[in-house]
Amino acid sequence: MPRVYLDHNATTPVEPEVLEAMLPYLSGEFGNAASIHTPGQRARAAVETARQQVAALVGARPQEVVFTSGGTESDNHAIFGIARSASGAAASGGQKETKHIITTQVEHEAVLNSCQALEKEGFAVTYLPVDANGLIDLEELREAIGPETALITVMHANNELGTVQPLVEIAKIAAENDIYLHTDAVQSAGKIPIDVASLGVDLLSISGHKFYAPKGIGALYIRGGTRLRQLLYGGHHQRGFRPGTENVPGIVGLGKAAELARKALEGDASRISSLRDELERGLLAKIPQARANAAAAPRTPNTSNITFPGIEGEALIIALDLKGLACSTGAACSSGAVEPSHVLTATGLPPEEARASIRFSLGRHTTSAEIAFALEAVPGAVAQLRQLSPAYRPS
Repeated sequence: MPRVYLDHNATTPVEPEVLEAMLPYLSGEFGNAASIHTPGQRARAAVETARQQVAALVGARPQEVVFTSGGTESDNHAIFGIARSASGAAASGGQKETKHIITTQVEHEAVLNSCQALEKEGFAVTYLPVDANGLIDLEELREAIGPETALITVMHANNELGTVQPLVEIAKIAAENDIYLHTDAVQSAGKIPIDVASLGVDLLSISGHKFYAPKGIGALYIRGGTRLRQLLYGGHHQRGFRPGTENVPGIVGLGKAAELARKALEGDASRISSLRDELERGLLAKIPQARANAAAAPRTPNTSNITFPGIEGEALIIALDLKGLACSTGAACSSGAVEPSHVLTATGLPPEEARASIRFSLGRHTTSAEIAFALEAVPGAVAQLRQLSPAYRPS
C-alpha cells in the first residue's frame, strides 16, 4: 500500500545531505567542542560553521545564534529569560516587581504554558484574541500595553492554520514602547523568508525537525544587547547563554538544513503553494460543506486546515491512515487531547466544527501524484464517516 505523508508541520524527514553531514560527528569526529585539543577544535569548527549557516537563514550575526534542544526550549528561554531579567528585585524588601507579558490565544503550548507558569509566579499576562483568520488586531495590542509590559511574544506563523502575523507592524509598536519582542518562528523558518532586522524582533525561536534536520536540535536568535537571564546553569558554553556540552551532530545537521533551506526557499514555496492550492480546491469541490480555515489570511505555503462538518477529526485521521494517508487534527503536541483545538476555537469555530477540522501540511518532496491520492482518499473517507454520524445534516 502506498504511503502519503501530509503532516510536515508535525515533523519532516531528515534530508540525505543533512544525514551525510552529520555522520562523521557520530563516529570518527567525536570530539567535545569545548576541548582545546585537535579533535575538540575540529568539532568546534563544525559548530561555528553551523552557527554561520543558521544565522544566514534568519539574517542574524553568528554570535546572536544560540543552539538549543528545539523550539520548546528556545521559547522557554526567551520568555522566562526576559521576564525574570525584567522583574529583578525591588529596591526594598527584595520582593519581585509585578511585570506584564502580552501574547495571543493561538500560540503553541510552549509559549502558552510558559506564560501560565509565570502567572503563578505573579506575572500579569494578556492573551490577545484573534479574528476568523487567526490574526491579532494591532489596536488591541496597543491598548494592552502598559508601563509594566516587559515582553510581547507573538508567533510568526501558526502551526495549525499557517497564518502569518504582521510582525513588522508588531515590532514597530514594541519598539515605540521600548518592549522586547519574541517570535516563535518554528513553523516559518525554512518555509518563508526571515530577516530578523527587517522583522524587528529581538528574539526568534526555530526548531530543526520542522525543516529537514533531526529532532532534538533548535536555535534561539538573541539580538545583541538583549537583557536575557539564562535558563540553565552549568559551564560557560555558548557565552553562558546555554551551558552544556554541545550536540555537535545535531548542530551540524541543523546548519546543513538551514543552508539547504536558504537555497531552495523560493522554489520550494512556489511549488508547494501550488500543490496546497490544488489540494484545497479539490477537496472543497468534492466534499459538500467543506470549508478552508484562514484561507483569506497570509499563510505559509504548505499549510491547509479544512473543516468537514458532521465528522470527528480523530476518526477521519484513523480512516485516512488505514488508506495510507498521514495528516493530523492540529498540533502533534496536542494529539490525543479531548478538548477541541484552542487555535480553531479562538478563531470563532464552535467546538464541534473545531473537532471536525483536519490539517494538511505539505513538504519539499510532496508530489502531484500524492495530492491526487489525497483527493481520492479524503472524500470517500468523509462520506463513509458522515453516513455513520447522527450529527451530519446534508445541505
